[in-house]
Amino acid sequence: MIATFDHAQDEASNITTFWFKPASPIDYTAGQYIELTLKHDNPDDRGEKRWFTLSSAPENDLVSITTKFSDPGSSFKQALKQLKAGQTLEMSEAMGDFVLPKFVTQPLVFVAGGIGLTPFHSMFGWLNAHHEQRHISFIYAVKNEDQIIFQDTWQHADIHSTVIVDEPSDAWGGERGQLSSELILGLTKPSDDTLFYISGPEPLIEKLGNDLHKSGIKNNQLVTDFFPGYTTF
Repeated sequence: MIATFDHAQDEASNITTFWFKPASPIDYTAGQYIELTLKHDNPDDRGEKRWFTLSSAPENDLVSITTKFSDPGSSFKQALKQLKAGQTLEMSEAMGDFVLPKFVTQPLVFVAGGIGLTPFHSMFGWLNAHHEQRHISFIYAVKNEDQIIFQDTWQHADIHSTVIVDEPSDAWGGERGQLSSELILGLTKPSDDTLFYISGPEPLIEKLGNDLHKSGIKNNQLVTDFFPGYTTF
């Protein structure tokens, strides 16, 4: 379908949220993703299509994606950043099963590496809008404090959170270090019913999933969301 660009909002120095108005309402569940097709001059070998998790909650009239930029970045990302209000692109229907489980009492551990926060932001927005409480422990790892975004969303949803900074400043008073299975299990007390939702750069998520499995977490307790194209957060 056709979607019209509405506006952008910088979340950090290299992270921006883009808001779109679909030609017809998109029926999606918090945590799902879409494909965008953005025609532009001289596309590089990565082409004119990208997958993005919807960072907005389904209750919004507009839909959003939130993405991280590198310098110089792909031709797609450059074209995305140059969008003007009223320009259009193609947006697929939403898809994916990285969504909240049916049973509201099931204990959950959410683990986000950097931009892997986006599906959780959508879920937190949905929980907040519906005044629904879940048993969630949220672990969010970033490179430095400047990369912490959307903090108000999980605070409004009353989510127990731990932010881990890999390269903190001297002023940082929270958790320090690299995200690992040992750290995750040290911060949580999972039962056999606990589901681990892990989202972020593909190499990190593969390693965390393998290490958690080796530590006794069963495969059916792991729900993963890989962000291709990112090697680190």
